[in-house]
Amino acid sequence: MTRPAVPAATLTWLDGEATQVLPLPDRGLAFGDGLFETLLLCAGQPLYLDEHLQRLWRGLDALSLPDCLQAARAQVESAAAEISAQGWQWCALRLTVTRGGGPRGYTPPPAQAPRLLLQAARLSADHGSLPAPATLGEVDIRLAAQPALAGIKHLNRLEQVLAARQAAQLGVDEALLLDSRGELASVIAGNLFLRRGDQLLTPRLEDCGVAGTRRALVMGRWAAAAGLGVREARLTPQDLEAADEAFYSNSLQGLRPLAGFRGRRWREHEACAALFAQYRGELP
Repeated sequence: MTRPAVPAATLTWLDGEATQVLPLPDRGLAFGDGLFETLLLCAGQPLYLDEHLQRLWRGLDALSLPDCLQAARAQVESAAAEISAQGWQWCALRLTVTRGGGPRGYTPPPAQAPRLLLQAARLSADHGSLPAPATLGEVDIRLAAQPALAGIKHLNRLEQVLAARQAAQLGVDEALLLDSRGELASVIAGNLFLRRGDQLLTPRLEDCGVAGTRRALVMGRWAAAAGLGVREARLTPQDLEAADEAFYSNSLQGLRPLAGFRGRRWREHEACAALFAQYRGELP
């Protein structure tokens, strides 16, 4: 790759080449026909790249997109080398995969050539420290039920955009998202966990929501290492209000405690801190 001549706070590549120009037509822009992953880089190293590519593979399969995993890995690693040369300690790297171009209309063309867009943004905050507790609000946006898309990180994020606008108007850091049944789904930018005693509970994702990489790590190894049980469950806002503790996970913050919900205030964040210690121990 050739290093782009752009300000040192951002870098962009399309199909492995530095660029600030996107070709048209593109089905990702026209229809949201594609997927994305947001990776955290520490000292030029992409964290949990395998986990991100596993989720990307599930998304490619769900959308019947051609396999581009090998190209995605190679381009992420090449971009990471350039980012390392910039001397950035922390970086957000977004990988966007679209179905590419094609004729007008919804029907995908018979011959498809996915496009891979990488966008890097330097981060100033220390992402190796547990973030301060986030304030949590309630919005009236509900996540629609669509099992065919549940779990994958597709490009259609208007529900999150509308919810984020309401959260900004409320002056809160995050907002609770419910599904069409009125049960807990997630927060805007992460997967929700609540604690009852030594058990963690997280919403099921069969109808909506994103299967986060950090969620998978909590469930796969961090909870057990911290002496906590963990399972999926159907949960209500009342369950959250009655919880001993609550937090959320995402790829940039790792884990972040929640300050409270409705009339409940959480002053102890022991489970979140214990899990974050597991996460921090895996950082380069």
